[in-house]
Amino acid sequence: MSGSIPTGRGISQAKQEFIASVGGPRAYADWTNPRHRLRRLMSEAIGVGGLTFILSGGAAIITRWGGQIGVWQLALVLSAVSGLWLMVAVFFLGDMSAHFDPAVTLAFALRGDMGWIMAGFYWLVQFAAASAGSLLALAFAGGGGDLAATRPQPGLEWSAVGFEAVLTCGLVLLVLNMANGPKLNGPFIPIAVGGYIIAWGTMGGPFEGASMNPARSFGPALATGDFSGYWVYLLGPVIGAVVAVGIARVLRGPASAVEAKAAQGTPLAHRPEPNS
Repeated sequence: MSGSIPTGRGISQAKQEFIASVGGPRAYADWTNPRHRLRRLMSEAIGVGGLTFILSGGAAIITRWGGQIGVWQLALVLSAVSGLWLMVAVFFLGDMSAHFDPAVTLAFALRGDMGWIMAGFYWLVQFAAASAGSLLALAFAGGGGDLAATRPQPGLEWSAVGFEAVLTCGLVLLVLNMANGPKLNGPFIPIAVGGYIIAWGTMGGPFEGASMNPARSFGPALATGDFSGYWVYLLGPVIGAVVAVGIARVLRGPASAVEAKAAQGTPLAHRPEPNS
């Protein structure tokens, strides 16, 4: 977590270009100081915690007080509210960090947009925030609707793994091809991400939950105390993210300096002044 600049063969070409693009090692230190890293992790906590809170709370409230509702209708509503939340969260947090999914973080780390140590901190925060969101929903609304827990159909666990891999691969490809690295604040990125979640969540939700996000599945599993089948929602997205990085490499080549710069977010010291 230090702000030192890596040198020699261990530094990627993208990172060298990034350091040069922001004005050299001294300016690069703004992106690597603990304060800026804390902002990135806090952004992840807000995004992932909000996601599981709205999913778990929505499932509990709708099934408890929303009257009779079918499986696909519930999948549609939960996909809509989660997609809309992600759209909003990416809009207002995208300049700091808006992965909100350990599979997306894995993809950026594999591509070299961020270091593995920072990726590890991202994963810790993402899983902790997901747990907090579902536990908070449990405290407010009880455990109705299994708090939007994702579980594979009996006997179809490996089919669910493949399904999760396909859905996650598509999501990660969308992000890698539309965003400048992990900074997801382009004008159409939030809409595209939200639309993707709504579409595939509605279609795949009745089958196995259409998670595409190991943290999103972990929160409800922890809150309900039921981790049966959770491995599906860990293995599937990991496979999907790895495949997506390979495809993106063929389509776009290695990460550019712009993508490496975006991976760091925008530190306060480099934000433009109003009316400047």
